[in-house]
Amino acid sequence: MSEPIGSLPRFLQIAELLVRDIAAGRLIDGEKLLPEREMAEQLGVAVGTLRKALAEVEDRGLLERVQGSGNYVRAIPDTRSIYAMFRIELIEGGGLPTAKVLSVDRLAKPGDLPAFGTSPEGHRIRRLRFLNDRPAAVEEIWLDGDYAATITREALSESLYLFYRTQLNLWIARAEDQIGLDRVPEWSPPAFALSPDEPVPHVLRISVDANGQRAEVSRTWFDPNVARYVTRLK
Repeated sequence: MSEPIGSLPRFLQIAELLVRDIAAGRLIDGEKLLPEREMAEQLGVAVGTLRKALAEVEDRGLLERVQGSGNYVRAIPDTRSIYAMFRIELIEGGGLPTAKVLSVDRLAKPGDLPAFGTSPEGHRIRRLRFLNDRPAAVEEIWLDGDYAATITREALSESLYLFYRTQLNLWIARAEDQIGLDRVPEWSPPAFALSPDEPVPHVLRISVDANGQRAEVSRTWFDPNVARYVTRLK
């Protein structure tokens, strides 16, 4: 089965899964990973794909590969994950984030969002987010309209910040998250287990570009039966 449009390469998905498991403490410093063939079978990938993923994790300084012995976790504070700013993880920790784009529209900015950007319009991206293929959250992201004339569903990658960097030359330098309660939006798809208008934890994020300008505002409603919000202090 082919990967959805915008998906990360399979080896990079595996690498990100390992990185997030290390950050969550599910894989601890010095822990020896399963033998490669057993691990590849468990993950449902070819051994060559797994080895490429392990090489990526090793390049980030999070794995020591000992010839004739095996692969050992090196838990360091800076995980350098593509999803370093994605704070939602499974209740048990970690989980590979993926996304299904529900809609992409260029619209006038709604008045109930914090002020951001310089354009009166924004790109509204609605997505269903998964962790290890489990529906975990719904998102509504507003990117200021001056960063791109149009954005298509086909162009988006699962990591929007990666898409911003590679396609729009936009670097998100920092973000502020405001955590509270809200209700599941009416546009939430049936795949999200909670019904529209049901109260859920909610994250309002204001993202700032490298020039210090507010570039994006996003809203995330997550299922507390599946996921939790986590930030780790260094």
